Amino acid sequence: MMHAGNLAGSAAASRGPSVALKRGPVLALAVAAMAAGLLGGLARLGIAVPGAEGDLAVHHGPLMVVALFGTVIGLERAVAMGGYWPYLAPAASGVAGLLLIAGGSPGLAAGMAVAAGAILLAGGLLVLRRYPALHTAVLAGGCACWLVGNLLWAGGLPVAQAVPWWIGFLVLVIAGERLELSRVLKPPPGRSLLFLASGSLLLGGIALSSWEPDAGLVPLGPGLLAMALWLARYDIARRTIRQTGLVRYVAACLLGGYLWLGIAGLLALGDGSGAAFVRDAALHAVFLGFVVTMVFAHAPIILPALLRVTVPYTPIFFAHVALLHATLGLRMLADLMGWVEIRACAGLGNGAAILLFAMLTVGAAVRGRRSR
Repeated sequence: MMHAGNLAGSAAASRGPSVALKRGPVLALAVAAMAAGLLGGLARLGIAVPGAEGDLAVHHGPLMVVALFGTVIGLERAVAMGGYWPYLAPAASGVAGLLLIAGGSPGLAAGMAVAAGAILLAGGLLVLRRYPALHTAVLAGGCACWLVGNLLWAGGLPVAQAVPWWIGFLVLVIAGERLELSRVLKPPPGRSLLFLASGSLLLGGIALSSWEPDAGLVPLGPGLLAMALWLARYDIARRTIRQTGLVRYVAACLLGGYLWLGIAGLLALGDGSGAAFVRDAALHAVFLGFVVTMVFAHAPIILPALLRVTVPYTPIFFAHVALLHATLGLRMLADLMGWVEIRACAGLGNGAAILLFAMLTVGAAVRGRRSR
Protein backbone atom coordinates (compact mmCIF):
# COMPACT_ATOMS: atom_id res chain seq x y z
CA MET A 1 0.00 0.00 0.00
CA MET A 2 1.11 3.57 -0.45
CA HIS A 3 3.49 5.28 1.99
CA ALA A 4 1.34 6.82 4.75
CA GLY A 5 3.62 9.85 5.01
CA ASN A 6 3.22 10.69 1.35
CA LEU A 7 -0.53 10.31 1.62
CA ALA A 8 -0.76 12.42 4.74
CA GLY A 9 1.28 15.17 3.13
CA SER A 10 -0.90 15.20 0.04
CA ALA A 11 -4.07 15.06 2.11
CA ALA A 12 -3.00 18.10 4.09
CA ALA A 13 -3.04 20.11 0.88
CA SER A 14 -6.56 18.90 -0.02
CA ARG A 15 -9.74 20.65 0.97
CA GLY A 16 -13.27 19.36 1.40
CA PRO A 17 -14.99 19.71 -2.01
CA SER A 18 -12.00 18.49 -4.05
CA VAL A 19 -11.58 15.47 -1.76
CA ALA A 20 -15.23 14.51 -2.12
CA LEU A 21 -15.30 15.04 -5.89
CA LYS A 22 -12.05 13.22 -6.72
CA ARG A 23 -11.97 10.40 -4.21
CA GLY A 24 -15.45 9.60 -2.91
CA PRO A 25 -16.99 8.26 -6.15
CA VAL A 26 -13.85 6.29 -7.03
CA LEU A 27 -13.76 4.67 -3.61
CA ALA A 28 -17.47 3.86 -3.96
CA LEU A 29 -16.67 1.97 -7.18
CA ALA A 30 -14.05 -0.05 -5.30
CA VAL A 31 -16.56 -0.89 -2.55
CA ALA A 32 -19.11 -2.01 -5.17
CA ALA A 33 -16.46 -4.21 -6.78
CA MET A 34 -15.63 -5.72 -3.39
CA ALA A 35 -19.27 -6.58 -2.70
CA ALA A 36 -19.78 -8.07 -6.17
CA GLY A 37 -16.48 -9.94 -6.01
CA LEU A 38 -17.37 -11.48 -2.64
CA LEU A 39 -20.76 -12.63 -3.96
CA GLY A 40 -19.11 -14.07 -7.05
CA GLY A 41 -16.56 -15.88 -4.91
CA LEU A 42 -19.29 -17.45 -2.79
CA ALA A 43 -21.09 -18.58 -5.95
CA ARG A 44 -17.87 -20.23 -7.16
CA LEU A 45 -17.79 -22.20 -3.93
CA GLY A 46 -21.22 -23.61 -4.69
CA ILE A 47 -23.12 -21.37 -2.27
CA ALA A 48 -26.50 -20.24 -3.60
CA VAL A 49 -26.22 -16.47 -4.06
CA PRO A 50 -29.16 -14.94 -5.98
CA GLY A 51 -27.92 -13.10 -9.06
CA ALA A 52 -24.29 -14.14 -8.62
CA GLU A 53 -24.29 -17.55 -10.28
CA GLY A 54 -23.49 -16.18 -13.74
CA ASP A 55 -21.35 -13.18 -14.58
CA LEU A 56 -20.23 -12.35 -11.04
CA ALA A 57 -18.88 -15.85 -10.52
CA VAL A 58 -17.09 -15.77 -13.88
CA HIS A 59 -15.59 -12.33 -13.22
CA HIS A 60 -14.66 -12.92 -9.57
CA GLY A 61 -10.93 -12.56 -10.27
CA PRO A 62 -11.04 -9.34 -12.34
CA LEU A 63 -13.51 -7.78 -9.91
CA MET A 64 -11.20 -8.35 -6.96
CA VAL A 65 -7.81 -7.69 -8.55
CA VAL A 66 -8.60 -5.06 -11.17
CA ALA A 67 -11.68 -3.28 -9.84
CA LEU A 68 -10.96 -3.49 -6.11
CA PHE A 69 -7.23 -3.77 -5.42
CA GLY A 70 -6.21 -1.92 -8.59
CA THR A 71 -8.61 0.92 -7.88
CA VAL A 72 -7.54 1.30 -4.25
CA ILE A 73 -3.83 1.26 -5.11
CA GLY A 74 -4.41 3.64 -8.03
CA LEU A 75 -6.30 6.01 -5.75
CA GLU A 76 -3.55 5.94 -3.13
CA ARG A 77 -0.91 6.72 -5.72
CA ALA A 78 -3.03 9.50 -7.21
CA VAL A 79 -3.35 11.13 -3.80
CA ALA A 80 0.39 10.85 -3.22
CA MET A 81 1.24 12.33 -6.64
CA GLY A 82 -1.26 15.16 -6.56
CA GLY A 83 -2.94 16.74 -9.59
CA TYR A 84 -5.91 15.39 -11.49
CA TRP A 85 -4.69 13.12 -14.28
CA PRO A 86 -3.44 10.32 -11.96
CA TYR A 87 -7.06 9.86 -10.84
CA LEU A 88 -7.90 8.62 -14.33
CA ALA A 89 -6.26 5.27 -13.48
CA PRO A 90 -8.48 4.32 -10.51
CA ALA A 91 -11.49 5.83 -12.25
CA ALA A 92 -10.93 3.61 -15.30
CA SER A 93 -10.43 0.43 -13.26
CA GLY A 94 -13.47 1.29 -11.15
CA VAL A 95 -15.59 1.73 -14.28
CA ALA A 96 -14.26 -1.60 -15.55
CA GLY A 97 -15.69 -3.21 -12.43
CA LEU A 98 -18.98 -1.38 -12.86
CA LEU A 99 -19.27 -2.74 -16.40
CA LEU A 100 -18.71 -6.29 -15.15
CA ILE A 101 -21.29 -5.86 -12.40
CA ALA A 102 -23.87 -4.42 -14.80
CA GLY A 103 -23.41 -7.23 -17.31
CA GLY A 104 -21.68 -5.02 -19.86
CA SER A 105 -19.10 -6.08 -22.41
CA PRO A 106 -16.15 -7.89 -20.78
CA GLY A 107 -14.02 -6.70 -23.70
CA LEU A 108 -14.84 -3.08 -22.93
CA ALA A 109 -14.16 -3.66 -19.24
CA ALA A 110 -10.79 -5.20 -20.10
CA GLY A 111 -10.03 -2.22 -22.34
CA MET A 112 -10.72 0.13 -19.44
CA ALA A 113 -8.40 -1.99 -17.30
CA VAL A 114 -5.65 -1.62 -19.91
CA ALA A 115 -6.13 2.16 -19.88
CA ALA A 116 -5.93 2.13 -16.08
CA GLY A 117 -2.73 0.09 -16.18
CA ALA A 118 -1.12 2.39 -18.74
CA ILE A 119 -1.91 5.52 -16.70
CA LEU A 120 -0.72 3.93 -13.46
CA LEU A 121 2.52 2.86 -15.14
CA ALA A 122 3.00 6.36 -16.55
CA GLY A 123 2.69 7.74 -13.04
CA GLY A 124 5.12 5.15 -11.70
CA LEU A 125 7.69 6.01 -14.37
CA LEU A 126 7.28 9.72 -13.64
CA VAL A 127 7.95 9.11 -9.94
CA LEU A 128 10.96 6.94 -10.85
CA ARG A 129 12.34 9.74 -13.04
CA ARG A 130 11.95 12.30 -10.26
CA TYR A 131 13.18 10.06 -7.44
CA PRO A 132 15.42 7.33 -8.87
CA ALA A 133 15.77 4.63 -6.22
CA LEU A 134 15.30 0.91 -5.85
CA HIS A 135 11.88 1.19 -4.23
CA THR A 136 10.49 3.51 -6.93
CA ALA A 137 11.83 1.12 -9.61
CA VAL A 138 10.06 -1.77 -7.85
CA LEU A 139 6.82 0.20 -7.72
CA ALA A 140 7.06 0.96 -11.44
CA GLY A 141 7.78 -2.72 -12.11
CA GLY A 142 4.65 -3.68 -10.20
CA CYS A 143 2.59 -1.26 -12.30
CA ALA A 144 4.08 -2.78 -15.46
CA CYS A 145 2.98 -6.25 -14.28
CA TRP A 146 -0.57 -4.98 -13.86
CA LEU A 147 -0.57 -3.56 -17.37
CA VAL A 148 0.73 -6.81 -18.88
CA GLY A 149 -1.88 -8.85 -17.01
CA ASN A 150 -4.65 -6.53 -18.16
CA LEU A 151 -3.39 -6.74 -21.75
CA LEU A 152 -3.52 -10.54 -21.61
CA TRP A 153 -7.07 -10.37 -20.29
CA ALA A 154 -8.07 -7.86 -22.97
CA GLY A 155 -6.46 -10.07 -25.62
CA GLY A 156 -8.98 -12.78 -24.93
CA LEU A 157 -6.61 -15.16 -23.15
CA PRO A 158 -7.90 -17.11 -20.15
CA VAL A 159 -7.86 -15.12 -16.91
CA ALA A 160 -5.57 -17.81 -15.49
CA GLN A 161 -2.77 -16.52 -17.74
CA ALA A 162 -3.21 -12.98 -16.44
CA VAL A 163 -3.23 -14.07 -12.79
CA PRO A 164 0.58 -14.48 -12.38
CA TRP A 165 1.09 -10.91 -13.62
CA TRP A 166 -1.62 -9.65 -11.27
CA ILE A 167 0.13 -11.42 -8.41
CA GLY A 168 3.37 -9.70 -9.42
CA PHE A 169 1.58 -6.34 -9.41
CA LEU A 170 0.29 -6.67 -5.86
CA VAL A 171 3.37 -8.31 -4.37
CA LEU A 172 5.84 -5.86 -5.92
CA VAL A 173 3.82 -2.74 -5.06
CA ILE A 174 3.48 -3.82 -1.43
CA ALA A 175 7.10 -4.95 -1.22
CA GLY A 176 8.29 -1.70 -2.80
CA GLU A 177 6.48 0.32 -0.15
CA ARG A 178 7.89 -1.83 2.64
CA LEU A 179 11.37 -1.47 1.10
CA GLU A 180 11.01 2.31 1.28
CA LEU A 181 9.94 2.22 4.92
CA SER A 182 12.76 -0.16 5.85
CA ARG A 183 15.27 2.55 4.93
CA VAL A 184 14.78 4.10 8.39
CA LEU A 185 16.80 1.18 9.75
CA LYS A 186 20.52 0.90 9.24
CA PRO A 187 20.67 -1.29 6.11
CA PRO A 188 22.52 -4.54 6.84
CA PRO A 189 25.01 -5.73 4.23
CA GLY A 190 23.41 -7.40 1.25
CA ARG A 191 19.86 -6.27 1.97
CA SER A 192 19.33 -4.59 -1.40
CA LEU A 193 21.06 -7.39 -3.32
CA LEU A 194 18.86 -9.98 -1.64
CA PHE A 195 15.79 -7.94 -2.51
CA LEU A 196 16.89 -7.71 -6.14
CA ALA A 197 17.47 -11.46 -6.21
CA SER A 198 14.03 -12.14 -4.74
CA GLY A 199 12.30 -9.73 -7.12
CA SER A 200 14.17 -11.10 -10.12
CA LEU A 201 13.23 -14.65 -9.13
CA LEU A 202 9.58 -13.64 -8.91
CA LEU A 203 9.59 -11.78 -12.24
CA GLY A 204 11.39 -14.67 -13.92
CA GLY A 205 8.76 -17.07 -12.60
CA ILE A 206 5.95 -14.85 -13.86
CA ALA A 207 7.49 -14.66 -17.33
CA LEU A 208 8.03 -18.42 -17.38
CA SER A 209 4.41 -19.02 -16.43
CA SER A 210 3.36 -17.07 -19.53
CA TRP A 211 5.86 -18.93 -21.72
CA GLU A 212 4.75 -22.31 -20.35
CA PRO A 213 1.07 -21.93 -19.32
CA ASP A 214 0.84 -25.65 -18.50
CA ALA A 215 3.31 -25.09 -15.66
CA GLY A 216 0.58 -23.31 -13.69
CA LEU A 217 1.76 -21.44 -10.61
CA VAL A 218 4.84 -23.61 -10.05
CA PRO A 219 7.33 -21.06 -11.53
CA LEU A 220 6.07 -18.41 -9.09
CA GLY A 221 6.72 -20.54 -6.01
CA PRO A 222 10.43 -19.78 -5.44
CA GLY A 223 9.95 -16.03 -5.99
CA LEU A 224 6.98 -15.77 -3.63
CA LEU A 225 8.84 -17.72 -0.97
CA ALA A 226 12.00 -15.64 -1.38
CA MET A 227 10.07 -12.37 -1.17
CA ALA A 228 8.24 -13.55 1.95
CA LEU A 229 11.53 -14.46 3.63
CA TRP A 230 13.05 -11.07 2.72
CA LEU A 231 10.08 -9.17 4.13
CA ALA A 232 10.00 -11.24 7.30
CA ARG A 233 13.74 -10.68 7.82
CA TYR A 234 14.19 -7.02 6.91
CA ASP A 235 10.85 -5.27 7.41
CA ILE A 236 10.61 -2.73 10.22
CA ALA A 237 7.62 -4.68 11.59
CA ARG A 238 10.07 -6.99 13.35
CA ARG A 239 10.88 -4.09 15.67
CA THR A 240 7.54 -2.30 15.87
CA ILE A 241 5.78 -5.50 17.00
CA ARG A 242 7.31 -4.79 20.43
CA GLN A 243 5.38 -1.53 20.74
CA THR A 244 1.74 -1.02 21.68
CA GLY A 245 -1.55 0.19 20.21
CA LEU A 246 -1.92 0.86 16.51
CA VAL A 247 1.79 0.37 15.81
CA ARG A 248 1.71 -3.14 17.22
CA TYR A 249 -1.54 -3.95 15.39
CA VAL A 250 -0.04 -2.91 12.05
CA ALA A 251 3.13 -4.91 12.70
CA ALA A 252 1.15 -8.02 13.67
CA CYS A 253 -0.88 -7.79 10.46
CA LEU A 254 2.25 -7.35 8.38
CA LEU A 255 4.07 -10.31 9.86
CA GLY A 256 0.97 -12.47 9.49
CA GLY A 257 0.69 -11.41 5.85
CA TYR A 258 4.30 -12.37 5.19
CA LEU A 259 3.62 -15.81 6.65
CA TRP A 260 0.74 -16.28 4.22
CA LEU A 261 2.92 -15.13 1.33
CA GLY A 262 5.45 -17.81 2.21
CA ILE A 263 2.67 -20.41 2.45
CA ALA A 264 1.49 -19.28 -0.99
CA GLY A 265 4.96 -19.90 -2.37
CA LEU A 266 5.02 -23.43 -0.97
CA LEU A 267 1.52 -24.16 -2.26
CA ALA A 268 2.39 -22.79 -5.71
CA LEU A 269 5.21 -25.33 -5.93
CA GLY A 270 2.57 -28.03 -5.51
CA ASP A 271 0.28 -26.75 -8.28
CA GLY A 272 -0.46 -29.67 -10.58
CA SER A 273 0.44 -32.21 -7.91
CA GLY A 274 -3.02 -33.74 -8.06
CA ALA A 275 -4.27 -32.29 -4.76
CA ALA A 276 -7.92 -31.33 -5.02
CA PHE A 277 -7.84 -27.54 -4.88
CA VAL A 278 -4.17 -26.67 -4.41
CA ARG A 279 -4.34 -23.82 -6.95
CA ASP A 280 -7.28 -22.29 -5.09
CA ALA A 281 -5.28 -22.57 -1.88
CA ALA A 282 -2.22 -20.87 -3.37
CA LEU A 283 -4.20 -18.03 -4.95
CA HIS A 284 -6.19 -17.25 -1.82
CA ALA A 285 -3.10 -17.44 0.36
CA VAL A 286 -1.80 -14.54 -1.77
CA PHE A 287 -4.95 -12.52 -2.34
CA LEU A 288 -6.65 -13.07 1.05
CA GLY A 289 -3.83 -14.01 3.39
CA PHE A 290 -1.29 -11.50 2.11
CA VAL A 291 -3.09 -8.70 0.27
CA VAL A 292 -6.27 -8.40 2.35
CA THR A 293 -4.20 -8.54 5.55
CA MET A 294 -2.17 -5.62 4.18
CA VAL A 295 -5.46 -3.76 3.67
CA PHE A 296 -6.45 -4.52 7.26
CA ALA A 297 -3.09 -3.23 8.47
CA HIS A 298 -3.10 0.06 6.62
CA ALA A 299 -6.77 1.05 6.67
CA PRO A 300 -6.55 3.04 9.95
CA ILE A 301 -3.66 5.01 8.44
CA ILE A 302 -4.71 5.31 4.80
CA LEU A 303 -8.41 6.15 5.17
CA PRO A 304 -7.78 9.36 7.15
CA ALA A 305 -5.49 10.55 4.36
CA LEU A 306 -7.85 9.51 1.57
CA LEU A 307 -11.15 10.77 3.01
CA ARG A 308 -10.07 13.09 5.83
CA VAL A 309 -11.79 10.99 8.47
CA THR A 310 -10.41 9.80 11.78
CA VAL A 311 -10.25 6.03 12.36
CA PRO A 312 -9.11 5.69 15.99
CA TYR A 313 -7.47 2.38 16.82
CA THR A 314 -9.22 -0.08 19.10
CA PRO A 315 -8.05 -3.59 20.06
CA ILE A 316 -11.28 -4.98 18.57
CA PHE A 317 -9.57 -4.57 15.18
CA PHE A 318 -7.79 -7.84 15.93
CA ALA A 319 -11.17 -9.60 15.65
CA HIS A 320 -11.43 -9.41 11.86
CA VAL A 321 -7.74 -10.28 11.49
CA ALA A 322 -8.13 -13.37 13.66
CA LEU A 323 -11.33 -14.41 11.88
CA LEU A 324 -9.72 -14.07 8.46
CA HIS A 325 -6.64 -16.08 9.38
CA ALA A 326 -8.61 -18.80 11.17
CA THR A 327 -11.09 -19.30 8.34
CA LEU A 328 -8.37 -19.07 5.71
CA GLY A 329 -6.39 -21.75 7.50
CA LEU A 330 -9.49 -23.95 7.48
CA ARG A 331 -9.93 -23.23 3.78
CA MET A 332 -6.34 -24.26 3.07
CA LEU A 333 -6.90 -27.57 4.84
CA ALA A 334 -10.20 -28.16 3.04
CA ASP A 335 -8.59 -27.32 -0.31
CA LEU A 336 -5.82 -29.84 0.19
CA MET A 337 -8.08 -32.56 1.54
CA GLY A 338 -10.88 -32.05 -0.98
CA TRP A 339 -13.51 -31.27 1.66
CA VAL A 340 -16.00 -29.38 -0.53
CA GLU A 341 -18.57 -28.52 2.14
CA ILE A 342 -15.97 -27.34 4.66
CA ARG A 343 -14.28 -25.34 1.91
CA ALA A 344 -17.56 -23.53 1.26
CA CYS A 345 -18.08 -22.84 4.98
CA ALA A 346 -14.53 -21.49 5.25
CA GLY A 347 -15.21 -19.25 2.25
CA LEU A 348 -18.24 -17.85 4.07
CA GLY A 349 -15.95 -17.16 7.01
CA ASN A 350 -13.50 -15.32 4.73
CA GLY A 351 -16.33 -13.09 3.52
CA ALA A 352 -17.56 -12.55 7.07
CA ALA A 353 -14.09 -11.38 8.12
CA ILE A 354 -14.04 -8.76 5.35
CA LEU A 355 -17.55 -7.59 6.26
CA LEU A 356 -16.57 -7.40 9.93
CA PHE A 357 -13.54 -5.31 8.95
CA ALA A 358 -15.81 -2.91 7.04
CA MET A 359 -18.27 -2.63 9.93
CA LEU A 360 -15.60 -2.07 12.58
CA THR A 361 -13.77 0.47 10.43
CA VAL A 362 -16.94 2.45 9.71
CA GLY A 363 -17.89 2.27 13.39
CA ALA A 364 -14.47 3.59 14.42
CA ALA A 365 -14.75 6.42 11.87
CA VAL A 366 -18.16 7.39 13.27
CA ARG A 367 -16.79 7.43 16.81
CA GLY A 368 -13.83 9.46 15.63
CA ARG A 369 -16.11 12.01 14.02
CA ARG A 370 -18.22 12.34 17.16
CA SER A 371 -15.21 12.74 19.42
CA ARG A 372 -13.73 15.33 17.07
